[in-house]
Amino acid sequence: MDSLRDILRRIERETGCPNLVQTLGTQVEPADLHSLLLAVFRERSRQRTPAQVLTDYLEQPLMRPCAIDPRVFLAWDQTVYRFLPPTVTPLELSPVSPFASHAAIATVSQDKTLVTSRGAEVISDATNVLALEAASRRRSLLRQTARDTTRVSLASSQRLVRTHFAAYPHFRLFHLVTAGRDTGDSRFECPALNEHLSIFLHALEAFLPPEVTLRVSLTDLTQGAREARWQERVLSPLHGVFPSVQFQFDPERLSGRGYYQECCFKLHAQVDGEWLEIGDGGFTDWTQRLLSDRKERLLISAAGSDRICGLVTK
Repeated sequence: MDSLRDILRRIERETGCPNLVQTLGTQVEPADLHSLLLAVFRERSRQRTPAQVLTDYLEQPLMRPCAIDPRVFLAWDQTVYRFLPPTVTPLELSPVSPFASHAAIATVSQDKTLVTSRGAEVISDATNVLALEAASRRRSLLRQTARDTTRVSLASSQRLVRTHFAAYPHFRLFHLVTAGRDTGDSRFECPALNEHLSIFLHALEAFLPPEVTLRVSLTDLTQGAREARWQERVLSPLHGVFPSVQFQFDPERLSGRGYYQECCFKLHAQVDGEWLEIGDGGFTDWTQRLLSDRKERLLISAAGSDRICGLVTK
């Protein structure tokens, strides 16, 4: 941040425009800023040569294609979609989302997203966008029936862009979200968590080689108050369906605290004695904030398609 601040000060000094960032960021209307940026990039594009474009394509990882055969991605997607219950709606999302849809909802740094000149940004986490769609559908239900408890479950496979990952600036995730309403006694949380884990475990067992061992690590975020409930209603039933999968609690997990609520989980695959993280999920307050309703609930999760597909192409 210090280097960025120095760069901005230099630009303001050299252009003779003090407070340039504040002026553009707060005093220029969005429509006017849009027009200004369009004009700026149009002017800059006129100065570009085909050779310069090729150089950028060859030298910037952000521009380069993924090394994994797309037919493997297709096979993985088809496998997961096959195990979606009828209550889960698959969606093909737009590659862009509203500006600040990641930073405003999930408190992700805006610096990690690729912003367009048209007031949008390339999706860096599709669970945020699925949360917007789920909130929209939940709002329609609540307008028809106050305190409606109908669950909204959505799924999408999406290639994402995160500019702070120098080595892997774009990658694919398979996302699930389930939105609903709190009716007490974890009657939303436990079935939703069971469903997400069941979908991914069924798909992983069907897709990965039989020698790959899977592990689910659940972290209770209620200081242990609900650990017995997660064990009885989630882990024990799942162990009965997936006897070869390792299920455990991970109270030492630090990542995700403050981001997730109630509980969160990680999926790992063991290959050649090494555990590789391939999935993550948990409960968030996003629909509570989007709908201004503390009774709303949301479970999000995602599996790393690049990592999973890499396990079958080695």
